[in-house]
Amino acid sequence: MIWVLLVLAVCVVAAPFILERRRKPMDGIARNEAPGDFSELGDGTTHIRQIGPVRGPVVVCVHGLTTSEYVWGDIGLDLIDAGFRVVTYDLYGRGYSDRPRGAQDEAFFVRQLTEVLEAKGHTESVILMGYSMGAAISVAFAAAHPDKVDKLILVAPAGLSDATSGLDRFARDVPLLGDWITLVFGSALRKWRYARSTETDPKRVAFAQKQLAESDYRGFLPAVLSSARHMLRKDQRPLHRSLENARVPTLAIWGEEDSVIPISALGEMTKANRSVTHHTVPGADHGLPYTHPDAVAKEVRAFLLSG
Repeated sequence: MIWVLLVLAVCVVAAPFILERRRKPMDGIARNEAPGDFSELGDGTTHIRQIGPVRGPVVVCVHGLTTSEYVWGDIGLDLIDAGFRVVTYDLYGRGYSDRPRGAQDEAFFVRQLTEVLEAKGHTESVILMGYSMGAAISVAFAAAHPDKVDKLILVAPAGLSDATSGLDRFARDVPLLGDWITLVFGSALRKWRYARSTETDPKRVAFAQKQLAESDYRGFLPAVLSSARHMLRKDQRPLHRSLENARVPTLAIWGEEDSVIPISALGEMTKANRSVTHHTVPGADHGLPYTHPDAVAKEVRAFLLSG
């Protein structure tokens, strides 16, 4: 009887590693249909797309925690029509980029962004636009290199509030057991949540299918958990204060019904940086880059083409 219990215990402990190894690798086969190109950076291969005119201001777009560079599709096309060059890339652990191990903290993501700019030859200052965690990465980069950022655009920016609750908070805050829960139940939990939130909206359904496909690849769930434990745990108020002192022109766009980054974060940002221009999109939740791309693009264009 004891040996049966021991075998069961070993199976339970080993389950997450078995499940993770059975997920598809991000390799040459998976990247065969990828748009854009790839650069070998310090921490691994990074998928990068640069589209638009040969000349023109450069807008570098940084996606969020569980999305990939495709989240900028409609907004990027709008910017191209307005004469901007658009650079998008997949953060490590997402999309077609590599899945390096280690803490996904501020330094990790700022290093990747720095190397993306170098790989594409952008030594001049650029316009930086980030969504959710990508906004937090953009803020960290701009605070470290204000001379390299002409303007900063933050869409549903993380870094000023923590709405994480329930099982997500437990997995984030409890090492080992949190890892086990994420690897065993993370994919199923994501499917359940998206099934509840997408309903019949075609845009949400199509986007959810792309996001859920990420969980099929090895390294995605650990990357999300690592980012939640490191990058998203940092209070960015001091960085926003430094951006005000550096006089970096900044636009923040918020979803009026966002429950992930609640609208209360707008007040926190205002306290830290009074020079930020704010715009709220009525009826939009945290998915506003793909559910309300026209409204977001309109405000982005107006901000970029002003003064």
